[in-house]
Amino acid sequence: MAELPGQIRRMSGGISQLIEQIYGFSRRCLFRVISMGPIPSHLAFIMDGNRRYAKKHGLEDGSGHKAGFSALMSMLQYCYELGIKYVTIYAFSIDNFRRQPEEVQSLMDLMLEKIKSLLEKESIVHQYGIRVYFIGNLALLNDQVRAAAEKVMKATAKNSRVVLLICIAYNSTNEIVQAVKKSCINTSDNMEAYGNDKHEDRDSDIEGTDMENQEKRIQLVDIEENMQMSVAPNPDILIRSSGETRLSNFLLWQTGNTQLCSPASLWPEIGLRHLLWAVLNFQRNNSYLEKRKKQL
Repeated sequence: MAELPGQIRRMSGGISQLIEQIYGFSRRCLFRVISMGPIPSHLAFIMDGNRRYAKKHGLEDGSGHKAGFSALMSMLQYCYELGIKYVTIYAFSIDNFRRQPEEVQSLMDLMLEKIKSLLEKESIVHQYGIRVYFIGNLALLNDQVRAAAEKVMKATAKNSRVVLLICIAYNSTNEIVQAVKKSCINTSDNMEAYGNDKHEDRDSDIEGTDMENQEKRIQLVDIEENMQMSVAPNPDILIRSSGETRLSNFLLWQTGNTQLCSPASLWPEIGLRHLLWAVLNFQRNNSYLEKRKKQL
């Protein structure tokens, strides 16, 4: 009888494992049915409500963000099982640096821990062959977090199956400003080279002058090529949890034709049903969205 508690624990563990296997099989079957329709190639998430979740459940500081990370891992698994190649998450805004210093430090410590965990053998990165990009002004991060982020990007650079873009120390206006600056620098460099060529040819006519003036203009394509998010197509769906309908300075340039979803659940409460609802709505509106893209 002394071994009974141990036997019960083993039976309980076996039952839990069996239930998880049945759930995983059922989920994959459901995904196969949904895959009969168009599947979005790129999903973006604003993970809102971690602090409210902790307050709602009477948890200590930081527990909400840890619960949010678990929800993120599950959501990434669902996305990649469904065949979605690109996932972008809004992990930390530049504006978040205005929070209390102790909260910012706590978030940076948690971020460092989670970034390092991406390189562990059992991590989702190795499981799905994920290439990781960190998008944002990484110079604003402390040395440890920045070094960890750069290490992950380097370690996953050869992965090609799916892509995870982590927006950290990011906001959209900063991304646009930096892209415009780079475009100006590139245009200036090109004009300098062009000017040197012009000096070699003293017989240039008015048509050549017009060409020079045209070359000075920054084109839309120049800015788009210099956006950090240019490594991925524009999002098909953007999901913001907690019922908020604001973009909060996130992917303003890229979401002109993106389907927006704002479930009332806080981020740690987000689950499979929210993803399925967003994808089904995308499939229902897909023909209209495709027509809109062709008109642009």
